[in-house]
Amino acid sequence: MTRMVLLLAFLGLWLPGGPTMSAQSSGGGWTTLFDGKTLKGWNVVGDANWEVVDGVLQASKASANAYLVTPVSYGDFQITLEFWVTADANSGVFIRCEDPKDITATNAYEVNIYDTRPDQAYRTGGIVDVAKPASVIMTGGKWNTFDITARGSKLTVILNGTTLVDITDTKHARGAIALQYGAGTVKFRNVRVRAL
Repeated sequence: MTRMVLLLAFLGLWLPGGPTMSAQSSGGGWTTLFDGKTLKGWNVVGDANWEVVDGVLQASKASANAYLVTPVSYGDFQITLEFWVTADANSGVFIRCEDPKDITATNAYEVNIYDTRPDQAYRTGGIVDVAKPASVIMTGGKWNTFDITARGSKLTVILNGTTLVDITDTKHARGAIALQYGAGTVKFRNVRVRAL
C-alpha cells in the first residue's frame, strides 16, 4: 500500500495538471528588496529622510548624498524597480558597490537618474564615467522602470523598455546595491533582484 501511494504521488508530479518544479519555484528566483512597509533589509548611509508613504519608499532632503544599501553583495544579477522623481532630482542605482559605507561613482557603477545633470553625457540611464545613454528619456514627474543586468563584464540598462546601455566593462565584479538620494524628491517601489 505504501509503495502504491508513493507511485501515485510521483506520477502526480509529472502528469499534466500535477504540480511541477516551476510552479513550486514561482517567482523565477526573484527576491523583493523593498517590502512596501519598512526599511527592513536596507542599511542607511547618510542622513536622507527616507520614509515609506503609501507603499512607496521616498526621500526629499539630505545634507549630502545618501543611500539605502543592501547588506548582501551581488556579482551576476538582474534588478528591476520603478522610480518617480521631480524634474530637479539627482538620484541613481549604484551596483557592485565595493565599499558599502563609502559609495562613489569610482568604486561602483552608478546608473544615473539625473535628467538635468550639467554634463548631459551621463544623464539618466547612463552609467557615470562608463557609458553614455543611447537616447534621451525624460523621467521627471512620472513613474519609470529600470531593468539593470550585470553578468560578468556585460552591463545592460533598460529604461522604460528602451535599451540605453549595452556594454562590456571590468572595473567592478561584485558588491552591494544602493539607492541614492542626492536632490529633489525621489521615490522607489517594486524593487526586486535575482541572481544570474
